[in-house]
Amino acid sequence: MTHEGGAIYADRAEAGRVLAGLLSNFRATPGAMVLALPRGGVPVGFEISQRLHLPLDVLIVRKLGVPGREELAMGAIASGNLVVLNQPVIRALHLSAEEIQRVVKRERIEIARREEQFRGNRPAPDVRGRVVILVDDGLATGATMRAAAQTIRARSPERLIVAVPVGSREACSELQADVDQVVCAATPAHFSAVGAHYRSFSQTTDEEVRELLAASHSLISESR
Repeated sequence: MTHEGGAIYADRAEAGRVLAGLLSNFRATPGAMVLALPRGGVPVGFEISQRLHLPLDVLIVRKLGVPGREELAMGAIASGNLVVLNQPVIRALHLSAEEIQRVVKRERIEIARREEQFRGNRPAPDVRGRVVILVDDGLATGATMRAAAQTIRARSPERLIVAVPVGSREACSELQADVDQVVCAATPAHFSAVGAHYRSFSQTTDEEVRELLAASHSLISESR
């Protein structure tokens, strides 16, 4: 739904509700789960998990920013230490192996911190043989989601679905080679930054992530 200023969604919660409608065939599917990419993917994933009556958890993935131009992704790293590199960017900018490894080391530390922040002592979910719906608040280059998808694929899920409220046509198309299904609710002809397609796109905090995960866990437990 389009809002004033050209935004597609009012906020991440509305985006999650729209995605939940597109994923309604997975409602209460035995063994299915929603895995959201923190931080911004968690409010989206929370809405999906509540409407489809599926458990919610997180998969930590970090963009590997080009040194000095951190907004530009040269790849991504995910929980389990999987690194996905964007070789065309690396070649174009003549980045050395040492430069890349410095960024990888820094982001590996941040992944460990976030694992503890969001999950504490709770183990990562076992996705083997399960239907996994990977969620984020949008796709720009797709590097982060590609790392997430490859991490989950290596753990042998029964089916792997990527679901995002908005994404570039190129990123949504390229991801189809890595997963069983891609659900991009909107692929604007003139895609810019993900945040440009939301009326409210404030940063999701660590505390909000923890609160949403706790609320989801509580609601799922009560429904059993």
